[in-house]
Amino acid sequence: MSTFWSLWIIVLTVTCLVLVTWVLFANRKVAVSDEDEPENKTTGHVYDGIEEYDNPLPKWWFQMFVATILFAIVYLIMYPGLGAWKGFHPLYEGNTWTSHKQLEVEQKKAQKTFAETFGKYEQMSIEDLVNEPKAMKMGMRLFANNCAICHGADGGGSYGFPSLIDGDWLYGGTPEKIKETLINGRAGNMPPWGPVIGEAGVQSSAEYVLKISGQEHDAALAEAGAKVFAANCVACHGADGKGNQMLGAPNLTDDIWLYDGTRKGIRHSVREGRANVMPAQKDQLRSDKIHLLAAYVYSLSLDQNDAQ
Repeated sequence: MSTFWSLWIIVLTVTCLVLVTWVLFANRKVAVSDEDEPENKTTGHVYDGIEEYDNPLPKWWFQMFVATILFAIVYLIMYPGLGAWKGFHPLYEGNTWTSHKQLEVEQKKAQKTFAETFGKYEQMSIEDLVNEPKAMKMGMRLFANNCAICHGADGGGSYGFPSLIDGDWLYGGTPEKIKETLINGRAGNMPPWGPVIGEAGVQSSAEYVLKISGQEHDAALAEAGAKVFAANCVACHGADGKGNQMLGAPNLTDDIWLYDGTRKGIRHSVREGRANVMPAQKDQLRSDKIHLLAAYVYSLSLDQNDAQ
């Protein structure tokens, strides 16, 4: 802002305050006590039979006007906006206020509060946190705000999103692995095998998966599919089809399916492949919140095991 416009704003603002103050005090009258004068002297203005008294402002009203003027003066001194004036605020660095400085101050206050609530639990192990009801309530709220949209409010998962309560883990269900998953996220990818093994290979390998998962299957196709599986699938799912948690390859021998476990669904997975991503939380949540969240997720599978 140029010097001219800065002075222009300062002069206009100060002039307005002075004029408002003058008008207020100029009309501040003391009630007439002379007996020759009527107690309620009128201004002479009459409208529709209604006369206007020439009385002073009520004391409380006058004081409110004065208070607003004083507030305006203090505000203009403390905060920028009066031309090029940057303000003088003793609570901020350099005695000047900015929105960034205010944000920093509020963040520091928030961090102090969080350290007293979340921070104390970060020093405890995940196994110990499971037995802390207050910590689990906090973890449940974190789960509802950050995880429930994919994994469900109860952690039961849905199509393409794994259940967290069945004890079947793609990458491992230990406290350390759960926390690792939350911090870094996961990227699962099964390539499309249709172009590689052809439709006959898709159908036969699907029958073999049906067989090892204990479902009804075509024995002849399953026998042929075993060879296709051994040549193309064991690198990830293992020779026994029980998966590999190092790669996030699911176990194919149980009745738990991330996607459709029917004949049609398995064929689709083999033919078209699958890809899913769990976003990393390290840039979204503080470490103390991730620690609590990991403890809550760990508790979900423990609760399921206890129920069984």
